[in-house]
Amino acid sequence: MRTDAELIVDPDTYTSGVPHDAFTRLREKNVVRIADFWGVFRYEDVRTVLRSPAVFSSHRGATQIRDPAPADLAYVQRMMLNQDPPEHSRLRRMLTRAFTPRAVARLEEGIRSNARAIVAGLSGDFAHDVADLPLLTLADVFGVPRQDRALLYDWSNRVIGFQDSEYALSSSSTAGMTDMALEALELRPSDGRDPRARDGMPDLYAYAHALGQHKRAHPSDDVLSNLMTEDISLEEFENLFWLFSVAGNETLRNGIPGGMIALLEHPDQYERLRADRSLLPSAVEEMLRWWTPVMHFRRTAVVDTELSGVPIMAGDKVVVWFSSANRDERAFTEPSKFDVGRREADHLSFGHGPHFCLGAQLARTQMRAIFEAVLDLSGTIQLDGDVDRLRSNFQNGVKHLPVRVPK
Repeated sequence: MRTDAELIVDPDTYTSGVPHDAFTRLREKNVVRIADFWGVFRYEDVRTVLRSPAVFSSHRGATQIRDPAPADLAYVQRMMLNQDPPEHSRLRRMLTRAFTPRAVARLEEGIRSNARAIVAGLSGDFAHDVADLPLLTLADVFGVPRQDRALLYDWSNRVIGFQDSEYALSSSSTAGMTDMALEALELRPSDGRDPRARDGMPDLYAYAHALGQHKRAHPSDDVLSNLMTEDISLEEFENLFWLFSVAGNETLRNGIPGGMIALLEHPDQYERLRADRSLLPSAVEEMLRWWTPVMHFRRTAVVDTELSGVPIMAGDKVVVWFSSANRDERAFTEPSKFDVGRREADHLSFGHGPHFCLGAQLARTQMRAIFEAVLDLSGTIQLDGDVDRLRSNFQNGVKHLPVRVPK
């Protein structure tokens, strides 16, 4: 018999689902020492950690449970995800205009059109088909040619799926890609290198520089063109491209099929939503809470402190578990119940504090668009086989979701 602590860190656990019973027991124990880190499981404790960068740093040891190699740490720390204010704030300001409500509103009709086309053409693997929506959106927002969007798919697979043999060496068809994409792909590694390391994603960095040069010569209204006008270091530019290529895609790519699984497992809520479209905004929030695509993030204490009475020393790793906090009985009524009309405490699937997800509104818009199209179908989608889940203790991933689609 494995302990709950062993269970939650084992990536094999998640191929059968998130171990919510284990998280429930760990919440009762409060802040728990696990291997070389403190696990934080309660909603309010997670919020405390995330809103306190002067105490719990994203920069000191970066944001993953596993430590970067010492030679890679300084490079990894230049990523916005792994910085604290004021440096984090400076980089974030460079990007905010792409995610204002007005900017998202300009994208909405295109997103809805893409979503309708995707749902109309569902092939029987919901997870595979809907993965194209965030790729199309990200390509437009970031300035990547649409015919190169499979690069984003492969890069995010390699980063998020490094623990899964199907994803670690992801390689999509190159048909129709631009010349700069084909040239970059000549550098694609054939081994499973650490994708966080500078030499782990040479094709990504080569493409980033080629596309950046193109945007300098041919600027347009996109994030990359805007970045070319900013005072930004080489490391910061490369890491922002890495971050957008992965974070801009992966959470939504798993949040959408996760939301579909929630409806399939709760047919009464599926029918309730079909009967009352006004519930769609709250249903999307409930999908994100119930599924929780990103399951944890790490911080490092920079001063001696305590959390709910537990002493934590400077230098200690502290890992907050969103999968647990989003089911905390102290914050949510009947947290294991999926309720498309739920209206209570904010879920933490987009984080909290300075690192609250910059693209949260864009993600919500895309989820609403997909499920609007799903609700427009003549009947309900039905499960048609076993869900194939990602082997990962970080991303609550869906590799394949076989479904039958109403005619």
